[in-house]
Formats: sequence, structure tokens, C-alpha cells
Amino acid sequence: MDNKNGTRTFLQGSEACVEAALIAGCRFFAGYPISPANEIAEHMAAHLPKVGGIFLQMEDELASIGAVVGASWCGVKAMTATSGPGFSLMQETIGWAFMTETPCVIVDVQRVGPGTGQATKCAQGDVMQARWGTHGDYTAVSLCPNSVQEVFELTIRAFNLAEKYRTPVTLLTDETTVHLREHLVIPPLESIEIVNRKKPKAGEQVFFGLESVAPMPSIGEGFNVAVTGSTHDEKGVRFTADPVTHRRMIEAINNKIRKNLDDIVQVESYNIEDCKVGIVAYGITSRAIYEAVEEAEKRGVKVGYVRLKTLWPFPEKPVQKLAENSEKIIVPEMNLGQIVNEVKRVAGYTEVVPLNKIGGGELITPEEILEKILKETK
Repeated sequence: MDNKNGTRTFLQGSEACVEAALIAGCRFFAGYPISPANEIAEHMAAHLPKVGGIFLQMEDELASIGAVVGASWCGVKAMTATSGPGFSLMQETIGWAFMTETPCVIVDVQRVGPGTGQATKCAQGDVMQARWGTHGDYTAVSLCPNSVQEVFELTIRAFNLAEKYRTPVTLLTDETTVHLREHLVIPPLESIEIVNRKKPKAGEQVFFGLESVAPMPSIGEGFNVAVTGSTHDEKGVRFTADPVTHRRMIEAINNKIRKNLDDIVQVESYNIEDCKVGIVAYGITSRAIYEAVEEAEKRGVKVGYVRLKTLWPFPEKPVQKLAENSEKIIVPEMNLGQIVNEVKRVAGYTEVVPLNKIGGGELITPEEILEKILKETK
């Protein structure tokens, strides 16, 4: 993309995701057709070869995530895009990617489920799957945009975090956000921070399990390292019956995320130190809180909010601060209650009230949030 001086354009969210991925350095995409993520694959197929990248349509989602992990170990930045059912099929290999500390980006465009559900309708039902979808102990990183601008920005951030911390990162978006068309400001390319993975030096032998993030060799560079999803030591040697080795490795892949929360976690907050009612929202639903808060304040109700740009690791500090300064917290979600349970976990004695809506892709409106605010403050 030629953009030396920056530009203002008008793009769909799916197109913004692809443009951001290319700027971030993505040079491999593997995926399988699934609504409502198809436009990402279509746009990637059209533009990735122009920058020397490779696009593959695989036979299914299992093969897709396997190809992405393999490409990453060949030294390129790699991604896939899917929706809830495909995301479910990918989970075992995503777990393998956590264990092998493989940087990659998975875009999950949420739709109504479970099962086939409503394939073209919006929902927020994959929130807990993004955190707990695979087995074992790991710390997931999931980012959640609410606009075309943020799809662009958080796609680049997803690649940067994946490379910096050698971990899979999920961009957890939804049908409506990727199908929106909005103005997008793309800054000059030289002003965009791009993070590349740390490479080992000649003679290095430690490639896994360091809390400071170990250097990552690529296949064919001569480091002779085994990449295994079984328990292994820092050199990649399997030790499947040794509890000490397993504890050391798993603690390391968790701690490199948990000890860097201030770098990873992002939120947008408003009036969280002086409010009667708090709101915690994310994704497309969070777009409704701005008008609702404005209308509530016109009626004399002080409202604060925390909008989660990072869903996982869960932003405990800002939500706790909101809870300390509000009487109640409202959590609007297009599901029957998923992130609300995390809010309850960290909110202490502050009452947490869900506001849920499912089916048909119907968004939660500002009027519905305002009505809930007024009802809870009577």
C-alpha cells in the first residue's frame, strides 16, 4: 500500500483488517470460507500476492490454522479469519500454538450460534471461547474493536503483540463491525510502529520458555530445534513425564503475558471516578453507550464507563476502579451473559446488572441502555 503521506479513505471493516495486516507485515493467509468472515479472505486473496505473500484456501479450518502455524515457523507473519464454528474447530491447534509459542493472528468474526445458528447475523457469543477454547493453562490475548478505525489499529496491534510475546492473538470482532463502511484514517507508514520477532544469534540453543520471551528461529536456518506440542524444555527436547519441566514451561508462557499487563491491556474510560452508574461494554454494543451516557447525564444521572479494547487478559484494574466509585454496573452484551461474569468477579460488593439481547443480529440500542440506567437509579 503506497501511503507515504497518510490518507483518509472509506472502507469496510473487513477491508481495513486486510490493509492493516499487510502494513503489519502479514505475508501468509490460510482460511476456509465461512460467513460472515468471507470478505476478509476475498480481500486478502486479491491483495496479498501483490506484496509477495501467499494466500491459500484450505480444505477446512483445522488445516487452515495448521498452515498458519507452519508458515509462522517458516519465518513469516501469518493469519487466518473465521467465525464461531470454524474458531471451535481450530482450538486444538491454537493450544499447540500456545505450547510452541507460535506468533499468529486469528480473526474471529462472531455470528449467532451455537451450531450453524444464524450465519449472517451479529452476536457476541465467542467471548469465553476466545479465553478458554483450548485446553490446559495459558493466558490468551484477545482484542475487540468497535469501529472500522479500530479494526485497522487493533489488527496491527494484534500482529505486534503476537510477535513481541510469541503468542497467538485473537482479533475478536463481529459481523456488524466488519461489514460497516466508515471513514478510515491511515497515518503515514513510517509513523506506524511495527514489531518483528526476536531472532536467535549464531550458537544460541534456548528457544522456549523464557519469561523475557525467547528468540524464535525459523525452519531452515540451521538451529536444529524440535517444535513439539508435548512438554519440552527450553531447547525443545521432550520431557513428557517430568512435572518440573512442565511447570517451568507453563509458568513461563503464562508469566510473559501476566507480567506485562500494562503493556497489553487497553481500555477507553470515561468518568469512572465520579459516577453513580457504571457501564462495561465492548465491540459493536459499546457504540450505543455514548449516546446513552449523554442522555442520562442530561437527566442528572452521573454515568461512567469502561470500554474494553482488550477483552483478554481481562482489564481488572479499570473495572475495579469503576466498581469502587459506582453503585451499580450495567453490562450490555449480545449474548446471555459472558463478560458479565468477569465483571462480577472483580467488582467486589458493587452490584452488577446484565443487559442481554440475542437472535436476529439485533443490536442493543442507546435507548435500551438509557432505559436500564434510569430503571437502576430509581
